[in-house]
Amino acid sequence: MLAALIFDLDGTLADTEETHRQAFNAAFIEFALWWDWSPPLYAKLLAVSGGKERLRHYIGTLRVPAAERERLLAIVPALHETKTRIYTELLVRGQRPFRPGVLPLLRAARGAGLKLAIASTTTSANVDALVQANLGDARDVAFDVVACGDVVPAKKPAPDIYRLALSSLRLPAEACIAFEDSLNGLRAAKTAGLVTVVTPSRWTAEEDFAGADLVLPSLEGLELPRLERLLGEAHASA
Repeated sequence: MLAALIFDLDGTLADTEETHRQAFNAAFIEFALWWDWSPPLYAKLLAVSGGKERLRHYIGTLRVPAAERERLLAIVPALHETKTRIYTELLVRGQRPFRPGVLPLLRAARGAGLKLAIASTTTSANVDALVQANLGDARDVAFDVVACGDVVPAKKPAPDIYRLALSSLRLPAEACIAFEDSLNGLRAAKTAGLVTVVTPSRWTAEEDFAGADLVLPSLEGLELPRLERLLGEAHASA
């Protein structure tokens, strides 16, 4: 029986990746780096989960002297902290909305007595900013568990964040459904044993989601009975 819904954040609950991209570029300017992460470049960088990990990966691709590479790697924590501050400010001003269908599904789940969780590779500060911007103090859709990537050893596609969410919910994977938008997220959820629904974003639309239990353009119109059937059918055929 379905007991909980577990959501990825960026790209799944809301299309926040463009806001992240803008925040990275603004942080680069503050640090006088003058890098420019264009949309095509950022789409490729999203294959690396986690902001600090993404920065380190990018620095590794630069043709710079070894001493400069070490300097750049050393400032990654401060650079990412600045990016997070800018991202939060952008959210407060622009209030990047939840994707279509998200809020009705959250409310339907709450009304049916299901638990809600977030399992994201982003920081807790980013989670708080997005949830506060969209939900404020709406207790009818409060999340029971918020598991963030800054508290697990390995980020997606590793299953650590989903295992943490399941442990915090005190529920088996067989009683939960995960919602993702990326291949890394899908792999993490499936490795954790979760039935997974994927709603690709514009950043991940070209990825291969053949391993998903259900792929939809959005969560709009998705009702709990369909999810109950999906969960039952998936475990019946396992």
